[in-house]
Amino acid sequence: MSDELWSFIEPLLPKPGPKLAEGRPRIPDRQALCGILFVLHTGIQWEPAPGAGLRLWHDVLAAPGRMERGRGLGEVAPGSAEETADGEEAGLVAGRDRLLPRAGRSAGPKSGPSPVDRAQPGSKHHVLTDGQGIPLAVSLTGGNRNDVTQLLPLLDKVPAVAGVVGRPRRRPDAVLADRGYDHDKYRRLLWQRGIRPVIAERGQEHGSGLGIFRYVVERTIAWLHGFRRFRIRWERRDDIHEAFLGLATWLITHRHVQRLC
Repeated sequence: MSDELWSFIEPLLPKPGPKLAEGRPRIPDRQALCGILFVLHTGIQWEPAPGAGLRLWHDVLAAPGRMERGRGLGEVAPGSAEETADGEEAGLVAGRDRLLPRAGRSAGPKSGPSPVDRAQPGSKHHVLTDGQGIPLAVSLTGGNRNDVTQLLPLLDKVPAVAGVVGRPRRRPDAVLADRGYDHDKYRRLLWQRGIRPVIAERGQEHGSGLGIFRYVVERTIAWLHGFRRFRIRWERRDDIHEAFLGLATWLITHRHVQRLC
């Protein structure tokens, strides 16, 4: 991480609390963020540090001597992680190259049947960009959610954009979208907000010309999925996955601004 990038991030981080008399020393914020960004870029699985054990926030989930490095689980030992959940069985079992949910366990939040494999749960990323491809809002839903259901929530997530004289802008003049967003109800809702919908219609032949303008969205999605952490959703908790999404959009925006400078 460059010093310039860290200078933008450091003022946004909360100040550390008082130092505890016991426990491990606090990891510097910059070092911890570098580790998180490394996971985001490479998609590598979290591994316990030597002697640290597996931790979730401040709770130790398993002792370091009873864990095995890598993606698989070690042999079951007395006092292992299975006993830390008040006698409840562990929620993961060993697979070939990943940890798989136990049979009968429900899928994680914001996941649903994948359109390409209905037997496996999946998630979907929705992205709204400006005309230059800078991501303005992203959201996470189950793989079976219709794209058009996220149109208005994405617009509501767009922050105020300043840069010209007057009040910051909070809505665009027009929204360009593909056939997945072709619905009269949402066209009316966009007009009510003062936004002109430019949406391809189903049943029309290709060649309407919208692809000339919409390629920037596809390019941004390609940038987003260039982070290997998003190729497979490993996080059962949706807030952790959305945090990675926020970091990715922040990095894409920073790189875009650097190219313009």
